[in-house]
Amino acid sequence: MTPFQRSARAALEQLRPGEVVTYGEIAAQAGFPGAARAVGNLLRNSSGLPWWRVVASDGRLVPGSETEQERHLKSEGILVRNGRVAGGRVRHSRTKERHP
Repeated sequence: MTPFQRSARAALEQLRPGEVVTYGEIAAQAGFPGAARAVGNLLRNSSGLPWWRVVASDGRLVPGSETEQERHLKSEGILVRNGRVAGGRVRHSRTKERHP
């Protein structure tokens, strides 16, 4: 496993129910700003990670997995409208906002 994969996995494993972040936020938290696509690749090729809590920078859900992702997010109290996380800022928790 590469240093990027270890760091990104650690960041992803810290996500809690009701928390939604962007691919770019995970990349930056892992110490690799600009590696948003690599986060997407990691999620596509790894199991056991909370992939449904990660969305595009504009709140869009994962193409091709929107229905499943929306179901997961709604079960955690996240509002989804028109294929996007609703509510303005993406990084949030339903109980309190977290700032990196």
